[in-house]
Amino acid sequence: MKRVLSVASESVPLLKTGGLADVVGALPGALAAEGWQMRVLMPAYRALRPLIAGWAEVFAEEDLFGGPGRVYAGEVAGVAMLLLDAPHLYDREGGPYNAAGGDWPDNAQRFAALSWIGARIAREGLADGWRPQVLHAHDWQAGFAPAYLAFGGARDVGTVITIHNIAFQGWAEVGLLRQLRLPAHEFHPGSLEYYGGLSSLKAALVTADKITTVSPSYAAELMRPEFGMGLEGVIVARAADVQGILNGVDETVWSPEVEPRPYSARRMKGKAASRAALCAEFGLEVPGPLAIVVSRMTDQKGIDLLPEVLPEFIRGGGGLVMLGSGDPALEAAMLALVARFPGRVAVRIGYDEALSHRMFAGGDAVLVPSRFEPCGLTQMYGLRYGTVPVVAAVGGLADTVIHANPAALAADVATGLTFQPTDAPAFAEALRRLLALHRDPALWARVQKHAMAQPVGWQTSAAAYAKLYESVLRA
Repeated sequence: MKRVLSVASESVPLLKTGGLADVVGALPGALAAEGWQMRVLMPAYRALRPLIAGWAEVFAEEDLFGGPGRVYAGEVAGVAMLLLDAPHLYDREGGPYNAAGGDWPDNAQRFAALSWIGARIAREGLADGWRPQVLHAHDWQAGFAPAYLAFGGARDVGTVITIHNIAFQGWAEVGLLRQLRLPAHEFHPGSLEYYGGLSSLKAALVTADKITTVSPSYAAELMRPEFGMGLEGVIVARAADVQGILNGVDETVWSPEVEPRPYSARRMKGKAASRAALCAEFGLEVPGPLAIVVSRMTDQKGIDLLPEVLPEFIRGGGGLVMLGSGDPALEAAMLALVARFPGRVAVRIGYDEALSHRMFAGGDAVLVPSRFEPCGLTQMYGLRYGTVPVVAAVGGLADTVIHANPAALAADVATGLTFQPTDAPAFAEALRRLLALHRDPALWARVQKHAMAQPVGWQTSAAAYAKLYESVLRA
């Protein structure tokens, strides 16, 4: 099998703060069917260090940005993992990127170290004889890996950078240039310089062989100022090397047929039972469509629009269950809706994977009003579960949901509702359409059926990644 090293800051089943981890954890299994053996390199954060006790040491560096680093190889839930143990960088309380007081002040060094080791493994191989033919870096945390390879001279390893969310760019002070082991002569606008400082994401964009985003629409959006967030010019310059490859979901994990009250497109009784159970769990009585939201509470996700549009939706018979956390002001605004509409709105602050499964199984619709969305997984979960997506027509949301307009309904292909722009009037109109659609049981059932028939797994995307890797292989 051909070999690829995936470098990322998180991966299921070990650590997850967002969709990045789902993608990184799903790719190895999906690519195995395409003839590629993938190993995932990520930091050994404090909670993960006990794992390495029985693993083999396969790489070492004595001075890794202020202390020693060791790489240990093992397998977790079928995923071949490489954990970078550098206690001075990763053995600390808090999250992978921040603690209670904000971002770790040495994040530039922490993730430059991850990238440095990824590049060294690509160039030199591991003690067990394994050496990749392709290095696949994910987001800013691994952004310096392609750059370290490129600046290190001749190489025989192809490189790919995937942008999961361009809003996070890995900015660092120029004074760190030498400490981060970057060549001073590369500090210019055509290479490392970024608004007077450094950006690990930009470093990858100018040095990697290929650039991918997590949906075709997001790839196009990133070439426009309103979405590119300062990097649109760099991406336009590399347009011939940019490709959008849609994410998939793990259909063995996200499946209505494995839930406590199983159901399928042919037998939907379990969904009605799941809805009743979800309403009972939260003390709700909802005569119309029960909408769910599973999201970070941020303006990017459009959560600030919900207090404005939900009252009309609730008066029309709808209800809402929300799971998420984030901006304290948005959390308070959503909790205020619970007090205002008892028995119709429920909010759980935090994250609970099991509850999210119950919500997708029991909800009638899932709301995703994002202002930008590189790919999005929640709308795919909605499709899988027949929980009709109501989404803003941006990024991967636009690529995965077929709007129930008259033509799509007549052709019997509609899978949900989309709206644009992402503002309160457009969102409110989409919710009115949701109420009308739900009032027609036969039409609603057809939309659910088509939603559940949509391909949301990794087969097509894995084949696209395999073809991309082939294109960067060195002779």
